[in-house]
Amino acid sequence: MQAIQVEVNYDFICPWCWIGQRNLAAALAQADAGAAVSIRYVPFELNPAMPAEGMDRRAYRTQKFGSWARSQSMDAQVTAAGLAAGAQFDYDKVLRTPNTRLAHRLMHFAQQRNEPHRTAALYQALYAAYFAEGRDIGLLETLVDIAAEHAFDANEVRAYLLSSAGNQEVEAARDRADKLGVQAVPTILIDGRAISGAQPPVVFTNALRSAGQRKAP
Repeated sequence: MQAIQVEVNYDFICPWCWIGQRNLAAALAQADAGAAVSIRYVPFELNPAMPAEGMDRRAYRTQKFGSWARSQSMDAQVTAAGLAAGAQFDYDKVLRTPNTRLAHRLMHFAQQRNEPHRTAALYQALYAAYFAEGRDIGLLETLVDIAAEHAFDANEVRAYLLSSAGNQEVEAARDRADKLGVQAVPTILIDGRAISGAQPPVVFTNALRSAGQRKAP
């Protein structure tokens, strides 16, 4: 039986992408879809024009949402939703909004190694590093450290990120998303059927089971 193909369109500065990841993980643990599942992480840069060094988060969010108070209210909603999904947000530690291009390129590096469990752990770790620990995932050395914490070779990661490798793939992924009509993240495609937003685990569970039934002989 062919594997169920799952494509996760994401950006690491999107808190709902982390919540969606936790809910998808819960669904994978309980779906028993009857077929293997192959997951591909597809970058979707929300702020491609963000300066490479990122921005002060308070200044950026105030400018984007009109006031810091409104930003804090939104953060509180996300934090509450995260608790239910097993994602621990600590916005007091998050001081910068990063440019996520390097983090997306790191994920491309990881996926080329064809080690799905390690790649999935890295994907989760990047969200936790940013949202729970306040680490600046726009910095090369921060990403090298996180990758090394998950058994990727630090020197290989550093050399890759210092090159231009992966840039073309990140840009091509965004172009493909535009053609598919993906306008926001998270958008998760399960065998080509799109699920938008950080849906509860049962939505992903049902979609995985349906996909498994379609593949059954």
